[in-house]
Amino acid sequence: MKREIKQACLKRLQRIEGQVRGLTRMVDEDRYCIDVVTQISAVRAALRRLEEEVLRDHVAHCIEHAIASGDKADQRRKVAELMDVIGRADR
Repeated sequence: MKREIKQACLKRLQRIEGQVRGLTRMVDEDRYCIDVVTQISAVRAALRRLEEEVLRDHVAHCIEHAIASGDKADQRRKVAELMDVIGRADR
């Protein structure tokens, strides 16, 4: 993972961690259910953005490296991994 991407991902994770702590407080304080669900949706959206960033980096490095290597088996393996992950993300 590129250094700047790694730093951005870590920063996002820290924000997500804060959001989850906020959710814990909301539940502990018996906050209105819809407010809790709204915050859960925000956390899920933040995780999806993080996932997208990591996948984008994977394509830019791992898959690009497999293509540049000329190793057809490695190329197929990397693309299959990517398709499996994308398929799981939709569930």
